[in-house]
Amino acid sequence: MARVGLNVVLVEPEIPHNTGAIARLCLATGSTLHLVGRLGFRIDEKSVRRAGLDYWQHVPIVQHPTFADFVNSFAGEIFLYESRQGVDYSQSRVEGPTALVFGSETRGLPESILELGLPRYRVPIYDERVRSLNLATTVGIVLYDAVAQLKRVGLWGDAGQ
Repeated sequence: MARVGLNVVLVEPEIPHNTGAIARLCLATGSTLHLVGRLGFRIDEKSVRRAGLDYWQHVPIVQHPTFADFVNSFAGEIFLYESRQGVDYSQSRVEGPTALVFGSETRGLPESILELGLPRYRVPIYDERVRSLNLATTVGIVLYDAVAQLKRVGLWGDAGQ
């Protein structure tokens, strides 16, 4: 069975280890990682090897100078994820090629992207003392929920596990 494409989009990520953990999630799920805008770190071989990312060369990665460039190149649903605004992520409906878009660790998504009117979701935080979840944790929650949704409707092939 063929898999529907899932895409994780990081807009101006700042922390290499978060991006590394997210790259590992993408590889584990067969998803494509899109890096948009200016990165807070280098992704040359020496830099990623220093961060312990010995699988980096196996991750499908596409870089885009701007979010508009990404949007113009993507044919599918685009969902935005923020820490406090939007509908609970469990209300999303992944039914085909989908981009799961996340902002930088300290700034979130820029207002220019939020103003596009794309569907907006969040992972709920039930204790107000917690300002936000780690970016890699949030991506993991959302990405595996998207995989589960695609499995339920028969659009996700299993790798035998």
